[in-house]
Amino acid sequence: MKRCAFYTLGCKVNQYETQGIRESFIKAGYEEVRFDSPSDIYVINTCTVTAKTDKESRRLIRKLHRRNPLARIIVTGCYVELNEDKIKDIPGVCFIVKNKDKDKIIDIIDSKEIHYTQSPNSVYLALTISDFKDRTKAFLKVQDGCNNFCSYCKIPLVRGRSRSRDIESTVAEFKRLITKGFKEIVLTGICIGAWGEDFTEKRCLIELLQQLVSLEGDFRIRLSSIEPKYVNPYLVSLIESSPKFCKHLHIPLQSGDDEILKKMNRLYTADRYINIIEMARSKIPELSITTDILVGFPGETDENFRNTCGLIEKIRPLRVHIFSYSPREGTAARTLGREMPKDILKKRMSKMRDLTSHLSYNYRKYFLQKETKVLVEQERDKRTGLLKGYDDKYIKVLLKGTDYYKSRIIPVRIEKIEMESTFGVIL
Repeated sequence: MKRCAFYTLGCKVNQYETQGIRESFIKAGYEEVRFDSPSDIYVINTCTVTAKTDKESRRLIRKLHRRNPLARIIVTGCYVELNEDKIKDIPGVCFIVKNKDKDKIIDIIDSKEIHYTQSPNSVYLALTISDFKDRTKAFLKVQDGCNNFCSYCKIPLVRGRSRSRDIESTVAEFKRLITKGFKEIVLTGICIGAWGEDFTEKRCLIELLQQLVSLEGDFRIRLSSIEPKYVNPYLVSLIESSPKFCKHLHIPLQSGDDEILKKMNRLYTADRYINIIEMARSKIPELSITTDILVGFPGETDENFRNTCGLIEKIRPLRVHIFSYSPREGTAARTLGREMPKDILKKRMSKMRDLTSHLSYNYRKYFLQKETKVLVEQERDKRTGLLKGYDDKYIKVLLKGTDYYKSRIIPVRIEKIEMESTFGVIL
């Protein structure tokens, strides 16, 4: 039996697509092995969101070929879209597969020649899944591509314009995952809020969510990320009204300064973002907010950065994904000026981490001695050896208990809050 192995870099969409590719290989009669084991074929699903991920993709290919010189390496994902020339001559690379052809990888490797595609992404990818390997939660991709063209972001260039998955196949796959026993389904996409806008008869995300939440079963739904303009009273009311929706929204911010937001082409102001959060919390007071912050955008001054810190303090997030600006070829921001000096960037990154750590601690303190429901993960916490899981607000909770509780949603009381950790007791 031929062997295959997979490695995924990047976002939840990539992780979903790797699962779809995995299932196509298993269906074709391959045996999956660990990525660090000898294999006939390796599939590397790449990311290109930063220069660091580009470098990591190339490093991984070279390392893999040195370790397994006779193996065939398939490289797919966002990095290959605009960088074939940097990949095709790396020893070991046998196939280069664009995002839009991920569902055809089995057919491509049977062609026995390096595969290049030139047509743009214009049709929703036909990959589907029925399981999610080694995951307590399942990701369900409902949308691909993006029309926003933020000035720092390469993703619209490599993923194409927004396109939506049809409602029938989405519901069918959701049902399969529930039947498989998954207690939490995370809806994901490149710009999930744009779902339905590309249909001939336009639809909106609310319609899809209403169908999913009406399904029978013991499960909960989480949105992976949603742009500010799609967070409206209708969405918040739907989340508030159903116990099946996680009371958590990840709403990317990037900057809290109007001047920088305009240069980023984010199309909202700092005040508008704050108003959205206040509206959501007026309906769901305990709503958890997580977000993204980009530090070191070209031209960012001390005042610009202070404004971002000030906004973050106002919205009281549970968690902030902080990343530094990385110039991306083909983006508008590439022409805006030199990168920030590394010493200044390092100080700002450190200050933002300290600030957001304290804000997370303050948010979590509200839930001390309160009850919640936690979905326990398959893997234990590496540092403490305790069970770990997440409640519907995306608070990570550490618990004493046996493996019996893994992959179950269980009642918990929050007993202790530390700066970096939250501890609970199983009820």
